[in-house]
Amino acid sequence: MELIAVRVLVLLFSVVVHEVAHGWVAYRLGDSTAYEKGRLTLNPIPHIDPVGSIIVPALLSMTGTIMLGWAKPVPVNPGRLNNPRDDHPKVAAAGPLSNLLLAVVFALALGVSVGLTGMPAAHGGPPTLGRFLYTMFETGIFINVVLALFNLLPLPPLDGSWILSRFLPPEARARYENLRRYGMFIVVGFLLLIRYTAFGDVLSSGVFAAVRPYFQLAQLVANSIGS
Repeated sequence: MELIAVRVLVLLFSVVVHEVAHGWVAYRLGDSTAYEKGRLTLNPIPHIDPVGSIIVPALLSMTGTIMLGWAKPVPVNPGRLNNPRDDHPKVAAAGPLSNLLLAVVFALALGVSVGLTGMPAAHGGPPTLGRFLYTMFETGIFINVVLALFNLLPLPPLDGSWILSRFLPPEARARYENLRRYGMFIVVGFLLLIRYTAFGDVLSSGVFAAVRPYFQLAQLVANSIGS
């Protein structure tokens, strides 16, 4: 239960940062919609989607599935951006980029934690501060890398679809944008594909490969502190 709570809290923080990043970049590029609606805040309350931020992550954690979730999307009005065609993809990319930067922060924190407290036992024994911090920072790395990779997929309505749309020729872009009406079905179908086919194993291998550099960074920091 403690592990589930840590995962849900880390995920909630990570998706809030993701959404605020969208809103902040939009604000910098001329669209103040998120600011006007009070969404440029790390206070989780305005961002929480009860289903996507709490229920789904908790259920996924209990079933051992890759942790995913979402917050309420930050409102963005492309028409208010300085250069909508070029700026909207930048707004979309800001969310996944914020998660990759958060993964670096968690990796640095993990390295400092291990360097100062030592490597905690993975299982058994009484709870310790070192083990709690290790679990939280390790979870932060995995969750943020998964969020970044997932949102970069070119599946409407994920962030990657807005980036891809920028580079399509007009006719192909129109057909592609038309898929957004089926966005939820596309995403659910993709999640079922991950859960019930061998593609999920391939994706898991890719995730572990993607997180490896972050753990290597943590090890470098821990070694520098311990030496």
